[in-house]
Amino acid sequence: MFSKETYVRRRAELKELVGEGVIVLFGNNDSPANYPANGYAPFRQDSTFLYYFGQHRDGLVGVIDVDSNTEMLLGNDIDVEDIVWMGYTPSVADLAAEVGVTLTAPLSHLSKICGDCIASQRTIHFLPLYRHDTKIQLMDLLGIHPSQQKDAASLKLIKSVVKMRSTKTAEEIAYLEAACDVGYVMHTTAQLLIKPGVTERFVAGQVDGIARSLAQGVSFATIFSQHGEIMHGNPSDVQLEAGRLALCDAGCELNDYCSDNTRTMPVNGKFTQRQLEIYSIVEACHDYVLEVAKPGVKYQDVHMAVCRLMTERLKELGLMKGDTDEAVRAGAHAMFLPHGLGHMMGMDVHDMEGLGQIYVGFDDETRPNLEQFGTNCLRMGRKLEPGFVVTDEPGIYFIPHLIDLWRKEGHCKEFLNFDKLETYKDFGGIRIEDDLLITSDGCRFLGSKRIPYHPAELEEFMANNM
Repeated sequence: MFSKETYVRRRAELKELVGEGVIVLFGNNDSPANYPANGYAPFRQDSTFLYYFGQHRDGLVGVIDVDSNTEMLLGNDIDVEDIVWMGYTPSVADLAAEVGVTLTAPLSHLSKICGDCIASQRTIHFLPLYRHDTKIQLMDLLGIHPSQQKDAASLKLIKSVVKMRSTKTAEEIAYLEAACDVGYVMHTTAQLLIKPGVTERFVAGQVDGIARSLAQGVSFATIFSQHGEIMHGNPSDVQLEAGRLALCDAGCELNDYCSDNTRTMPVNGKFTQRQLEIYSIVEACHDYVLEVAKPGVKYQDVHMAVCRLMTERLKELGLMKGDTDEAVRAGAHAMFLPHGLGHMMGMDVHDMEGLGQIYVGFDDETRPNLEQFGTNCLRMGRKLEPGFVVTDEPGIYFIPHLIDLWRKEGHCKEFLNFDKLETYKDFGGIRIEDDLLITSDGCRFLGSKRIPYHPAELEEFMANNM
């Protein structure tokens, strides 16, 4: 939690950006896992509510009246039955005071606030909601069916929140650095545990345990699999096999800020020549971003520059052919890289994605290409600014079903060597990912330590436990 002054300043800036009306920011409610008393743990507050009101308790709503320049925290004080089970929780008034809010009221008062606004035809600004309970709550308050709420959400509020949360302050960057330092422990733990005979689930469980022990928990469900060609491969009870690659994509959440890293390791601690050839291409693409990402450059252009470099190197191996620029324009590189180079990072691992990716990752100048396979998965394309935090995560994947489909359709056949691709169907996939801060004149990776990823240092590090 930041100082009271931070939240006061943030709400004042939000009022100035929105300009008029009443802003309603819903916190999250406790969410049951499989029956009411067994909730998902730990509780996760809505990120935008946290950004402006800072409190982690469930059942809270923040109201900002721009016209009267007043702010209110609504919620019900807990009773003795809750205290018996959960321990003492400060009153809503005490919670409000901690973040510089003087007005409080029971949650039921929100109905009167919204009713008065409707009667006087005042604008009520709300963000797109993602939980069904708050969608029902909004429907009861404003009469807007959940299926219509996304379109009814305030575009002015969305753009104002995106503008503020996109640029990270020094205190936010410090929290992100701390989360990345826990990420270092998570990934190096995985690298020391990987060996033939160990299960995917065991390694992933140890990684998750680090996040729970040193931070609030994972920032997303840990991806750990020998099938690195599957973007979101869940860990299974399958044993790791010598000669294969294991991909670990994991991060933590600390002080409400996230880390997100990916490393790909040889199970027996040493790359084969074929693995090293592909790995070195991903390594080069990952490091190339440090040279080209800077303020004023579109991340879409950085993505395309990486795709051209990848295509050139794959041509050297005989997996691609033809003119590089034409191949990239045709989307042939998406056979190997079917996702974008990265996404915004911050309080959410895909920062603010719930507000609409077109507002978070794009702007009036840079629009998404929704037609081309691969390029349509680009989450971040807009012009970079100092204080932005984005992921740098190129990868090369050999997806048997995609190879078969494109070969059957003849898609991009002038740029792809399908005969050679056939011999890579058992390869898997490689991804290397780090979190990138855009600085005043360039960029740098976050975290005080770099998780080993250069082949020689990775093999040496893993050898410590082989």
